[in-house]
Amino acid sequence: MPVADNDGVSIRYEIDDGEVDDGKVVVFCGDIGFGPWSFGWQYGALAGPFTVITPEARGIGRSGAPPGPYTVEALAGDLEAVLSDAGVPRAHLIGYGLGGMVALTYAWRFNRADSLTIIGSAATGEAFDPASLRRDSSDRESVRASTTGLLSPSFRADRPEVIERIVDWRLAEDAREGVFAAQRDAVRGFDRADALFEITTPTLVIHGEEDTVCPVEAGKWLASGLPRGRFHSIADAGHLVWVEASAAVNDAIRGWLAEQGADPFA
Repeated sequence: MPVADNDGVSIRYEIDDGEVDDGKVVVFCGDIGFGPWSFGWQYGALAGPFTVITPEARGIGRSGAPPGPYTVEALAGDLEAVLSDAGVPRAHLIGYGLGGMVALTYAWRFNRADSLTIIGSAATGEAFDPASLRRDSSDRESVRASTTGLLSPSFRADRPEVIERIVDWRLAEDAREGVFAAQRDAVRGFDRADALFEITTPTLVIHGEEDTVCPVEAGKWLASGLPRGRFHSIADAGHLVWVEASAAVNDAIRGWLAEQGADPFA
């Protein structure tokens, strides 16, 4: 597994085929505390036609876990270290929650982003409540309660087996309490609300209309403040919109990437 270095912090990542095809690289940026399991619904839809890179954020998995607090700027620096190490000149970033904030900051600070897809995120940490993402990482019932709170009532009723699989993955891969707190601090310190006009990278903002972590109004506001922002809402979906409405999310992402000139079959 390749390892990038950002000022002494090791960031491990995977690249699906070990090769870089310029203009057809997709990179995932994860939500607060989540392990790589959370990329699975989009990975399966994009890997193959695209080269997909899945970093393990600092504190997650086998990456370094320096003491907190963390900042979104530091996490964006970790992403730049990964892309530099992988030899990626340009990439399309897909960020979930905290990862959306990282992608926005990356596009502001660095120059490798061709497009952004921001899912369930906001322009400021004040609009994002990580409380329901918290759980006792060693207690299955706590993790289950946290997970169900991130999904719509209809999904909870119809797909209990998926919830149990997610609970298994979270117990195995998610950040422990100290790292969660450090990433939570990064969210709390994030604020690009007054400077969205500086982020000119084309951006698709996707939001579940029943998101209780980050209200759909925050996603609408984010998209409206970006010079090249577009908003796409999905009804009857919670914060984990990319899980419970994965087909709709994947269709939106593929269409968006094609618009940005990233047709994998061209």
